[in-house]
Amino acid sequence: MKTRSRIASLAALALGLSLGAAPALAANTFRFAFQGDIKSLDPYTLKETFTIAAHGAVFESLITRDKDLKFAPGLAESWEMPEPTRYRFHLRKNVKFHDGSPFTADDVIFSAERVRAPGSNFQTNVPADATFVKVDDHTVDMVLKTPNPIAHFQFGGWYIMSKTWAEKHDALKPTPAAATTPSYAALNANGTGPFVITEHQPGVRTVFKKNPNYWGKVESNLDEAVFTTIGNDATRVAALLSGEVDWIEPVPLQDQNRVNGNPGTQVISSPELRTIFLGMDQSSEELRGSNVKGKNPFKDVRVREAFYRAIDEDAIVKRVMRGQAAASALLIAPPLFPLAGEFKRPAYDPNRAKALLAEAGYPNGFEVPMDCPNDRYVNDEAICQAITSMLARVGVKVALNAQPKAKYFAKILKPNYDTSFYLLGWTPSSQDSHNILYEIAGCRNDKASPRGTTNLGNYCNPKVDEIADKVERETDQEARNVLIKQGYDIIQADWGYIPLHQQALAWGVSKKVKVAPRADNQLMLYWVSKEP
Repeated sequence: MKTRSRIASLAALALGLSLGAAPALAANTFRFAFQGDIKSLDPYTLKETFTIAAHGAVFESLITRDKDLKFAPGLAESWEMPEPTRYRFHLRKNVKFHDGSPFTADDVIFSAERVRAPGSNFQTNVPADATFVKVDDHTVDMVLKTPNPIAHFQFGGWYIMSKTWAEKHDALKPTPAAATTPSYAALNANGTGPFVITEHQPGVRTVFKKNPNYWGKVESNLDEAVFTTIGNDATRVAALLSGEVDWIEPVPLQDQNRVNGNPGTQVISSPELRTIFLGMDQSSEELRGSNVKGKNPFKDVRVREAFYRAIDEDAIVKRVMRGQAAASALLIAPPLFPLAGEFKRPAYDPNRAKALLAEAGYPNGFEVPMDCPNDRYVNDEAICQAITSMLARVGVKVALNAQPKAKYFAKILKPNYDTSFYLLGWTPSSQDSHNILYEIAGCRNDKASPRGTTNLGNYCNPKVDEIADKVERETDQEARNVLIKQGYDIIQADWGYIPLHQQALAWGVSKKVKVAPRADNQLMLYWVSKEP
C-alpha cells in the first residue's frame, strides 16, 4: 500500500507541475484539459472542433455564431447583399491585432486567399469562386460568379489573420496538418480576440491571458486560462475531482456517475451535432494493406453493403456508448435536416453480409487495415475495437491502427489521404447539408478544387455533385430540402458511407465554473466564468 501511495503522490505532483503551481497563476485562472492536444496555432491547419474553439479565443471571424448557433456580428459589425452575387461586409473600426497593428480590409482579403491556399484544411469555408474586393479600409465586398445564399454559412470557423504579421514572419502559406516542421504560425498566434496566447508547448500546455486592449466586452471574468493535454482517462478524471483542473472533455462514460457524485463537480451532457461514421477507400486501384492484390474490394457495392450490415450499431450505442449516443442513418444530425426522419438505418444482418461477400468473390473475407483516433471522440478506440470484432464474425480481418489524433489526422487528411478504412466524426460548420454533400461526399477528382476535401476515401457519384451545386444556389428552403434528400438517397443507395451515431456532449465541470455548452461542442473561453 505504501508503494501505491507513493506512486499516486508522485503522479499528483507531476500533474501539478505540468499544470503550473497554483500560487504562480493569476488570481482567476481557468484550467482545462482535453484528451488530445492543440497541435498548431495556425487557424487554417486542422478543422477539428476542439482546436477551432481554442483558436476562437485568440482569433475572430467576420461573422460568428451565438450560444444557439445563430449568426451574430464578429469583425463585421453588419453585412448585406446589394445584389444576388455580392455580399458587402462593414468592418469594425478601431480594432487592433495583439501586436498593435490595425485590423483593416487588407487583412480580410489576405485571409480569404490564405484560407483557400494549398495546405489549408478550411478551403471550403470560403467559396472557391469568391473574389474579395476592397471598397475602403473598413468595407469589403465578396463577389460571386453565381448566386449563393449560403456563401457565408461557414464563416464562423474562418478566422482573420494579420497580413503584415504573416509577411513579417514568413507565414504567408497555411501550415498543413501533415507538416513535419512547425511554421512560425504553428507556434505563435496574433489575432484580434479577447485572449492572447503567452505560452504554447505543443502536446503539453498552452496559456491564454486576457487581452487588456480587446475592442469589445466579454462575459468571461477570467484573467487566464491554462490548457493541458491529459490523454489518460483516469488521470484526466482524477485531475477534475481533485480540483487540479476546472473542465475536462470527454468524461469517460464509466466515470460520469463518479463525477456527478463528487460534491464539487458535475457532468454536463446534452445532444451533440457531430456524426461519427466510417469511410472506405473507393478510388485506389489496389487497397492499401490488404491481402487482396490487383484490385480494391471497396469498389464493389456488395462489399460496402456487407460492411454496413455486419456492424451492429445498436450494440455499439448500448454497450460501448452506454446509451449516450443516437444511432444514425445519415451523415448529418437530424436537427440539421427537416427530412431526416424519412431515412431508416439498414438492418444489422451478418448472414446477409456473409452472402454479399461471397457474391463479390470473398467467401472467406479479406484483410484490411483500419485507421482510428484514440484521443479525439468519445470512446473512439473502443468503437473501432467493437467494429473489428463484428467484421471478424463475417470473415473480415481488420488490422486496427489506433493512434493519437495528431498522427492520425496527419496520415489520413489531405494531401496524404493514406487510409483504406477509417472512423471520423463531423459537424458541418455551416449547420447545413450542403457542407456534407460538398465536402464529405463530393468527388475528389480535381486537385485544384476544394470539393471533397474531407472525402478521404473518395466516394464519388457525379449525380451527388450536381445536386450539391443546385443546393448551393437554391433559395427556396422546401426545394432545397427535396434536393438534399435526393443527394442522401443516392449516397445511401451507393452504400457510400457507414453512419454510426451522434455522440452526446460530455463535459466534466467544476461547480465553481459557468460555461455555455453549445450543440457543436465548442468550448468558447469568452463565455467561461469562474468564482475567484
